[in-house]
Amino acid sequence: MEKENQLQVTKLSNIKFLQIVENGIRLGNPVLIENIDESLDPALEPVLLKNVIKSPSGLVIKLGDNEVPYSPEFKFYISTKLANPHYLPEICIKVCIINFTVTPEGLEDQLLVDVVKFERPEVEQQRDQLVVQLSGFKSQLKQIEDKILKLVSEATDDILNDEELIITLDQSKKTSAQISQKMIEAEKTAVVINESRESYRSVARRGSVLYFVIADLANINEMY
Repeated sequence: MEKENQLQVTKLSNIKFLQIVENGIRLGNPVLIENIDESLDPALEPVLLKNVIKSPSGLVIKLGDNEVPYSPEFKFYISTKLANPHYLPEICIKVCIINFTVTPEGLEDQLLVDVVKFERPEVEQQRDQLVVQLSGFKSQLKQIEDKILKLVSEATDDILNDEELIITLDQSKKTSAQISQKMIEAEKTAVVINESRESYRSVARRGSVLYFVIADLANINEMY
């Protein structure tokens, strides 16, 4: 995601990690600190809190004993390899935590997509098109609702004499009916597609089970 933005990668064990963060803040380059444990270096506190100060020369942030010019383009990422880390509330409220850990159900759904793409590519393609189509229908209905609300809010006291509003309401009613009918047909098609996909569910489930069995082997003592 940040490949083209000159992402700087470091670790807390690197004695120059604070200098790398400082350069990122100054130049507006994203910085990633890898493999952290359940505690962070206190020196990162101003960065996590975004303690940006306005000064005559522009935005600055105090990092250690230095006031560093702050670039709005700066982004700060932290990652860990811990399977189930427990961070104190003091840390959680300062950051946005995203859990990328795979679950058996999530992996099963991902594998189902790959299996169906391999066995019945036309079914998966049809499903993708249907998802886009249904999303488009819902978006059109929302636009119609917004347009009606706008016209009603801008209408004069006598709504019945507002010709533009009456015409728009009539057109919207017809359009909404057509879209609703298409949505019903699309949902019926979705049921048929999902039935076809579900016939491959057992293959995806076995793949998910196999993955987690192999992953758990690492927990067995090498003696065995």
